[in-house]
Amino acid sequence: MTIDLAHPDLYTTDDRFEMWREYVASDAKIWSGPGLSPGGFWSVFSHRDVAAVLSPKAPFTSEHGMMIGFDAEHADTSGGRMLVVSEGDWHTVLKRLIGPFLSRLRAPELESVLRHEVKEIVERLKSEETTDIALEVGPRLPAAIVCEVIGVPIGEREQLIELTNHAFGGEDSSFSKMTPAEAHTEILFYFHELIERRQRQPGTDLVSALLADGRLSTEDVLINCDNVLIGGNETTRHSITGAFHVFQKFPGTLDALHADPELTDRAVEELVRWTSPAAHVLRVATEDCVVGGQEIRKGQAVVAWLSAANRDERLFPDPHTFLPGRTPNRHLGFGTGPHHCLGAALARVELKELLRQLAAEARGVRLAGELRWMRSNLVQGYSSLPVSMEWR
Repeated sequence: MTIDLAHPDLYTTDDRFEMWREYVASDAKIWSGPGLSPGGFWSVFSHRDVAAVLSPKAPFTSEHGMMIGFDAEHADTSGGRMLVVSEGDWHTVLKRLIGPFLSRLRAPELESVLRHEVKEIVERLKSEETTDIALEVGPRLPAAIVCEVIGVPIGEREQLIELTNHAFGGEDSSFSKMTPAEAHTEILFYFHELIERRQRQPGTDLVSALLADGRLSTEDVLINCDNVLIGGNETTRHSITGAFHVFQKFPGTLDALHADPELTDRAVEELVRWTSPAAHVLRVATEDCVVGGQEIRKGQAVVAWLSAANRDERLFPDPHTFLPGRTPNRHLGFGTGPHHCLGAALARVELKELLRQLAAEARGVRLAGELRWMRSNLVQGYSSLPVSMEWR
């Protein structure tokens, strides 16, 4: 069976959920020949197969790239230098440098920023009859937190948040002034300037810590800050937007969280599972191997569809329903193995605070227009989610 699963049009409607259901149920392994990805790739979908590919002992590497389009012959130029596309000793070095800035230990320092940002979101929602969550709410919270971590001065954050929106808004970016690629280039220019400032005036932020270590070139600092910006924004923003989709689609969820705040931690995990913003990750085989009965040749790319695995009925009964108290919940929303999302703890803290304040203040969410999915094979996210709120 061949289908080009790289095509972003496949992911703009709810039809993909039925496609994934069939692939998961049949333990499908699908080859997509050269097309949008120059060398083609295998795809796996079930929770078991995805976990197997991402296992620490699996004969796969991320160093050639971690998303569709890369393979051994068409490698990511950041391979072996940037956190998400490095392995072994250098990956360990980067994790130890970057990890503390994204861990729970860092969360108390960010708590005041977090509560202030969520409070502002709630106040904004109260002041508007309708709000497009995907454009005006989802991006703000993670961008503010990432700016704090990286060390972006307060007066420059709005500019970076806006550029981030345009750079990673999907292939149908509606921003008319510049293309997503141009916006991303502007971000890289900004980081270059910030690095030069931190070389002269170090602080207590991530940029300063990476520079002080001495093992990273300026270019290494640049690409890893870019990695943190993308990773910190592109997943959490869609889980935040997805929370409002959940509250609209499953009435009573806010009341359940309001009545039993102890549900909140489990609801955060369910939100990550149900939204699965990181649609896929890619690995390249380092030797001939077999995954779930399918032979994979050395150098071939394998795409692990996290969003499909998180709807595997064998692990998640009634997988399309949001169950705030779902347990166990062995979702793969943050990946698994050596490349488990380093920012998972921060994402959980952000989502928990959002759910806490919304459950206290809001009773329901209504769609106020058309929900539109992003045209992207990498990010399962929203390009538009206009809503109106019902307050307590």
